Amino acid sequence: MVGQNPQHTYRKDGVFYYCRRVPKDLLFKYDETRIVMSLRTKSITAARKSAATITSRLDEYWMSIRIAEMNIPSLLTLETANAGNRQIKISDALVNYHHLKGIGRDVLFFTTSTRFVGYVIDILGDRHIGDYSSSDAAALRDHLFDRGLSSSSVRRAFASIRAVINLAIKEHGLNCSNGFTNTFIPDLEDTKRRVPIPSTNLRLVQLKCKEIDDDLRWLISLISDSGMRLSEAVGLLKTDIHLQDDIPFIDLVPHRWRPLKTGNSKRRIPLVGCSFWACSRILSSSDSDFAFPRYTDVNRCNSNSASATLNKWLRPLVPDNCVVHSFRHSFRDRLREVEAPTEITDILGGWATKSIGQKYGNGFKLDVLAKWMRRIA
Repeated sequence: MVGQNPQHTYRKDGVFYYCRRVPKDLLFKYDETRIVMSLRTKSITAARKSAATITSRLDEYWMSIRIAEMNIPSLLTLETANAGNRQIKISDALVNYHHLKGIGRDVLFFTTSTRFVGYVIDILGDRHIGDYSSSDAAALRDHLFDRGLSSSSVRRAFASIRAVINLAIKEHGLNCSNGFTNTFIPDLEDTKRRVPIPSTNLRLVQLKCKEIDDDLRWLISLISDSGMRLSEAVGLLKTDIHLQDDIPFIDLVPHRWRPLKTGNSKRRIPLVGCSFWACSRILSSSDSDFAFPRYTDVNRCNSNSASATLNKWLRPLVPDNCVVHSFRHSFRDRLREVEAPTEITDILGGWATKSIGQKYGNGFKLDVLAKWMRRIA
């Protein structure tokens, strides 16, 4: 029937809810006789897909409970072994994660993973990692949504939590499972889309940068015509900048204080327009080895602080929802406008290549990349 609610759902104020009775033989596992949760959507198509996924997961989970309750010696032995292994608390797992995975990582790595694990401890308690169940993970998910986090933010939190627990399980040879694996997170389409900066605003920003002519404006100018990520620019050494070559360029390589996001991020970027001007000003500035010593030293690259300061200055000069990262969106659009090949665009921006074939050979020479950079300048 057209308009009929998907199986196990009902509507309240237009929003779909999932509702399913708990089987009688499993009531001992629950405080309520029904499972009720908001699907956080008014779309019948999205609700149908979400409900089917939850139903499938519940069927699998309930079957695992029934099997666990059977008097099978091997299963009882495994259960006993698991119980003996659950001795690592999630707070200890986080310390272990930072110790092993934190080498060369920036401050953001530590602050975000600490915040995400903090969600678990605040809501579910600091337990042994094997004691968190899938229903605990679902409760955490619902709590984060109730706090106003977007779908993408909840996914990032769960990805970090899973990584912390998985590493502890592997390092300590535990037999327990990770309760945060395969938690269903609905796609609410609530993520704010970053938009490119229009060309008129871009030119205005660049003119303002040259008028003020300080290190913060050099940073904005550098990324505005190079397509670099903010952290990539903030962590530069002056020796990474080559202005005296026939084709001026930046040799973007990882540093201990600032690793690169992906393997494709390591690249050579021809300098044109405002990025060339910014590099000229950087090299003629202080005696520091760092391009931006205000934010970078041998121990850290504080691109988060730079982002907050620059976004505050940019706000009155650009449309709503435009931020520092919007320069990268504009950079890609500008290359589209001059009909640059996709492979050229991916290389210049440090984006992942789309095919295996693109990884063959030595890649494009600097003069070919410079040709396309000059077209957008």
